[in-house]
Amino acid sequence: MPDHSESLATQVSQLCAQLAEGDVAALGQLFDLTATRLVRYAETISGRREDAEDALQAAMIKLAQHPERLAQADQPWAYFVKMVRNETLKLAESRRSRSRVVEMLRTWVSRPRFWSLPDDDWREQIQTAVKRLPPEQAEVVVLKIWEELTFAEIADVLGESPNTTASRYRYALEKLQRTLQPLAEEVRHG
Repeated sequence: MPDHSESLATQVSQLCAQLAEGDVAALGQLFDLTATRLVRYAETISGRREDAEDALQAAMIKLAQHPERLAQADQPWAYFVKMVRNETLKLAESRRSRSRVVEMLRTWVSRPRFWSLPDDDWREQIQTAVKRLPPEQAEVVVLKIWEELTFAEIADVLGESPNTTASRYRYALEKLQRTLQPLAEEVRHG
């Protein structure tokens, strides 16, 4: 356990060394010591508390998987801050990409005859892509995009937590973006 009279950087270094030696309790202590600061920093970058918390969680998972990286860093605290920053930036880029996919889907399916045009190739591709998602992800996508429910409302409908529904949505949009990217290019340039 670090001495709380020592600097934050020293405490982080000590906890990282303990974690690298297999002391899993050090991960929780590191979280307790740094979470408020790191979420505040990540929120400054992202502008969204939820994204800041997700970024910290992603960085903690990476740290748990490879504790030696942080323990071997010249400045573990600065390295950890950089990890959280990188995760925050990744989430922000992912959010921008998802926004483009959602806007594309909304535009296409808001056309009055979208669901009734049997010969429309792009409509079929979108329907096929949504159907290929795991059912729990497809359900969240439909409820969020086309039924315009909030994550809290979707969570209530599904009996899940808002974080679970948001996570499913995020994963689904990543899959849809990969699947529908060629179609988006075709529509954009065609």
